[in-house]
Amino acid sequence: MNLPGEPPLALPTADDVDAAAQRLEGVALRTPLLASPVLDALTGGRVLLKAETLQRTGSFKFRGAYNKISTIPVERRRGGVVAFSSGNHAQGVAAAAKLLDMPAVIVMPRDAPRPKRERTAALGAEVVLYDREREDREAIARGIAESRGAVLVPPYDDPMIIAGQGTAGREIVEDLAAAGLKPDVVIVTASGGGLAAGIALAVKARHPDARLYTAEPEGFDDHARSFRSGRRETNAAMSGTICDALMSPSPGLITFEINRRLIGEGLTASDEEVARAVAFAFRELKLVVEPGGAVGLAALLAGKLDVTGKTVVVVLSGGNVDPELFHKLVA
Repeated sequence: MNLPGEPPLALPTADDVDAAAQRLEGVALRTPLLASPVLDALTGGRVLLKAETLQRTGSFKFRGAYNKISTIPVERRRGGVVAFSSGNHAQGVAAAAKLLDMPAVIVMPRDAPRPKRERTAALGAEVVLYDREREDREAIARGIAESRGAVLVPPYDDPMIIAGQGTAGREIVEDLAAAGLKPDVVIVTASGGGLAAGIALAVKARHPDARLYTAEPEGFDDHARSFRSGRRETNAAMSGTICDALMSPSPGLITFEINRRLIGEGLTASDEEVARAVAFAFRELKLVVEPGGAVGLAALLAGKLDVTGKTVVVVLSGGNVDPELFHKLVA
């Protein structure tokens, strides 16, 4: 919602998602919708999992990053791109920049999982570390972008980023239709809300009666609380969950404007429930899912939503988990 005197927000549309799908054709992977009889039996619904764990760089973030960076005019590409991220957006931006032959600088928290930091650097990006509790990552990134003449690539609150993430939702409805199905419920993990907003645009354009839910860790449920209050709420803590990918302080301006209209309901799961979901995905589905990517599955397995008789899609948003943590969760 805009305050008096503020310019209207530039909101992406389902048409922007369709345009992003054309840019990503042959670049991003079309990830599968996976079924599980065990999961169906546990929930009473027909559950399909959108495995963005299998996407390039191991998460959905590549979609938005490539869609954004590929539209930067050629004359502006020499300065490269700058992003701030705990890891998945970092890798998505680094990979997209490498494909487009552009330099990239990524501002990452010092406590980001080591594999995420290492893979970001391995993709050719320069990594700048900061203190999550004491420093402003966006301010650091903006300063670097200004000094280098680079383009800032936000993690979620950008129309081109949102449209790119929405291509996952477009694939969901197309693949369901090919199987003679339509979505009753779609559950999407949320940090800044870009994936949820993009998927909501794509799904609601084709199935306006579908119910969408965000999924967040307990204590970092700023979307759920914002939906209830009608304004953007802020999390009290900046860290303190195993879901390192889902610790943005509040919903984005653009993402919340979309999500409050098209979603409006949020689910939460405790770290213990998330741990069980990570283990379930490994043992029953043979998938490696990071905690932040498993929150929707965790909420479903914990019975936070009755899906009896419904066709449900749960987005597994990422699989970039620290090996030591993963061992603890699945042991």
